[in-house]
Amino acid sequence: MSAGAPLWAVLLGALAGLAVPALARRFTPPSPIRGCSPLLLGPVAAVVFGGLAVALGDDPALPVFLAVAAVGLVLAVIDLACLRLPDPLVGTAGSLAVGGLTGAAILVGTPGRLVGALVGAVVAAAAHVLLALLPGSRLGFGDVKLAAVLGLPLGWLGRDALVAGLLLPHLLHGGLVLVLLATRRVRRDTLLPLGPALLAGAWLAVLLS
Repeated sequence: MSAGAPLWAVLLGALAGLAVPALARRFTPPSPIRGCSPLLLGPVAAVVFGGLAVALGDDPALPVFLAVAAVGLVLAVIDLACLRLPDPLVGTAGSLAVGGLTGAAILVGTPGRLVGALVGAVVAAAAHVLLALLPGSRLGFGDVKLAAVLGLPLGWLGRDALVAGLLLPHLLHGGLVLVLLATRRVRRDTLLPLGPALLAGAWLAVLLS
């Protein structure tokens, strides 16, 4: 990996973060996301992009991971604002992942990694469908679709990244729920978004892989 790769990724992330609120407003009323400042999202996106660049190094799929992360930031803002994961955005992330990973596999002659990505999507989708069907589950099928999309890049990295990407989101979400309950910020019947935890857990899984 060139020494400047993390730097350009950080700069690209900062620019992407500045655009997130405007893109999110296309899918939700302006008022719920009024507090999402580009001054906050710029640094967050810079950290996300920089972390991916450092973790992936010379992996030819790095641009794909960055593209999915950019769409993921918009999805996270929307889900936090109104508990929605719009299908057009989830579909865009999936298309970017499938197309980009296919191109990367052809470029470097590693079809096996593409098979791993597709298996990752199937495993992630199946696991979250089962969770969504459990009695009393609050897992929505928007979350299932997003988990399937995130299974693509995680499967590209291999079994360990996929397993971590399946477990970490629920550990993060569960820990947050316990804290909010303990501080009486929410009640047991309060609906909370899972999308940001799915995205954060997948990001951490990449960093740990």
